[in-house]
Amino acid sequence: MADSESYVRHAFFNKLNLTALGGAVVASLALMNPLPALVAVGAELVYLGVVPSLPRFKRGVRARRELARHGTEQQATAAMLEALSPNQRESFNALRDRILENYQRVPGGSVLAETSSVRMDGLLHSFVRLLSTLNSYRRYLTNTDRQAIERELAELKADLESASAASSEKVREVKKRRVEILGKRLERFDRAAESRELISHQLASIDDFLRLLHEQSITLRDPDVLGQQLDHLAIEIQATDETVHEMERFSAITEELGPSAPLPERVR
Repeated sequence: MADSESYVRHAFFNKLNLTALGGAVVASLALMNPLPALVAVGAELVYLGVVPSLPRFKRGVRARRELARHGTEQQATAAMLEALSPNQRESFNALRDRILENYQRVPGGSVLAETSSVRMDGLLHSFVRLLSTLNSYRRYLTNTDRQAIERELAELKADLESASAASSEKVREVKKRRVEILGKRLERFDRAAESRELISHQLASIDDFLRLLHEQSITLRDPDVLGQQLDHLAIEIQATDETVHEMERFSAITEELGPSAPLPERVR
């Protein structure tokens, strides 16, 4: 249903369609006769009832969507690449270019090279996103003093255990709340460290796979075998994207990926 509405919307906002409708309205106003507008409305109903269901029209809409998505993805990749070191950018792009060059030397490999280029761009986007996320986790872990949090937590727990019955209930509640918050910060730190290690291994896996693909593209001369390697590449891209999305769902960490403020000194 949503797709059908989308196709109808694309058909309605087509420049030629809007121009025709506008021309009919102008003609009716100029002639002071509603007939041109009424004819245009009738034709529009027929147009919107037929054109959005045509396979060719649907293919065109999907192609424009894919082009827009790819353009947005390329812009995002370019922005993230700027944040990486020159060595990181150059090594990955050089390896990608060598693989595509070797594909073109295989009989019938030009088609494979074209297909591979699209998939390699997808892998590049995923690789850069992972690398950018890894750098963010590193900053977070570097700027967060886990030992300071542990000390503060231990002191608060000791205060609560040694507090007398005459202690203010409001003060106790505030301290309990702080214990809860600091405990969550420790959990978050440990989860960030685990995520950093996971991303590091995933990036190493992509790098190993690309180098294997490069070595095979030099020696293999069977397009079918290279096609199988492309299938493995697609699986690797999918696994990478799933990893990135899983990391992004960890929103509690991403909110703190910037430099962390030092713990304030306690006021007694």
